[in-house]
Amino acid sequence: MTVNIKKCALEDLQILQEISIETFKDTFQDQNSPKNMKDYLESAFSLKQLEKELSNNFSQFFFAYFNGEVAGYLKVKTNDAQSEEMGDESLEMERIYIKNKFQKHGLGKYLLNKAMEIAMERNKKKIWLGVWEKNENAIAFYKKMGFVKTGAHSFYMGNEEQTDFIMIKTLK
Repeated sequence: MTVNIKKCALEDLQILQEISIETFKDTFQDQNSPKNMKDYLESAFSLKQLEKELSNNFSQFFFAYFNGEVAGYLKVKTNDAQSEEMGDESLEMERIYIKNKFQKHGLGKYLLNKAMEIAMERNKKKIWLGVWEKNENAIAFYKKMGFVKTGAHSFYMGNEEQTDFIMIKTLK
């Protein structure tokens, strides 16, 4: 098993969009209405939106390659790119998206370790994320990795308000 991590660039926009849509749909379409899913995918993962995020100096994407094939990605944010006011000592891990066929190979841990490496390089004291309250597998993974639930915030899937738990890990 060979895992490589590579920073995404603007020329990766198309593959980033494809992975985003595929992984989000595979994970959440059964729990959401088709209209809300369609509306969310079209706004959150449009080429224009992803280009804006990729162009933000405080937002970074990293592809995970498994045996040479793009298997998923990590998105991290700092400073004012964070979706909550967490201060300058925090790094937000907004997404760990892994294609279904590559799950259960430890890629989530590789990407989480990459996020922690970035946080430590930037002298951040904590890493945090929002995870849907109904995404039990992800919550269990983050708890296992040392994250603690500290609060919640709203997430909108189309016109439906949902709750994301905020989980934080303090770095040494």
